[in-house]
Amino acid sequence: FTPDLLPSDIIGTQIYNPRSGEFTARMGPVFTHLLLADEINRAPAKVQSALLEAMEERQVTLGDETRRLPSPFMVMATQNPIEQEGTYPLPEAQLDRFLLKVVVGYPTRDEERVILERMGGEAPEMPTPVLDADGLARAKLAAQGLFVDERLKEYILTMIGATRDAAGAGLKPLAPLIALGASPRATLAWLRTAKAHAFLRGSGHVAPEDIRQVAADVLRHRIALTFEAEAEGVSVEKIIETIVQRVPVP
Repeated sequence: FTPDLLPSDIIGTQIYNPRSGEFTARMGPVFTHLLLADEINRAPAKVQSALLEAMEERQVTLGDETRRLPSPFMVMATQNPIEQEGTYPLPEAQLDRFLLKVVVGYPTRDEERVILERMGGEAPEMPTPVLDADGLARAKLAAQGLFVDERLKEYILTMIGATRDAAGAGLKPLAPLIALGASPRATLAWLRTAKAHAFLRGSGHVAPEDIRQVAADVLRHRIALTFEAEAEGVSVEKIIETIVQRVPVP
């Protein structure tokens, strides 16, 4: 993603054919299974917003035609966290469509040693596929079919409510620090992610620890802080940690 991109560079456009007098759809790179948007915050807001329909509705509208995206479909994006000039912060509506926000820091010494051994010599071997699209779809259905106790659903709702009304949840010190709480989309994302976490550890049901483990990744990009929080150096991760620790586990 670069500042000179246009929305049509992502979703495609319609090309006029002077011979036939008709428009022909030219589909863009969004018509794929896995879309990698590198440094997405370098693109202007109108280019970022071109992904809104694709990420939420799994479809793209070109002119008067709506075309479905292939399944499975996922957008993975990175952000440049350093430079401020020439970057466009993603709006809340765009951020909210990402299931998770994972903070990637420097690798540990051991991890960097693995990188050095794997990539510092000859070209690494090409990866061998271990799963096809149908298998991934079946795994997704299996994960979303995991059992979730009603008390755990209430547990998620209580913590989501605490991001919107901290004082009402008994967390009055957090109230002046949160400008915008988590959306209903965050509630759905939290439940889906907790199910996936339980599925990956081989469990047939969601446990409280599954919910707690994914809390920061689900919420960190969905909670807006006040100027007071920024002035006091309070991070969104600290607020999430406080909520998770203070809300009783059922």
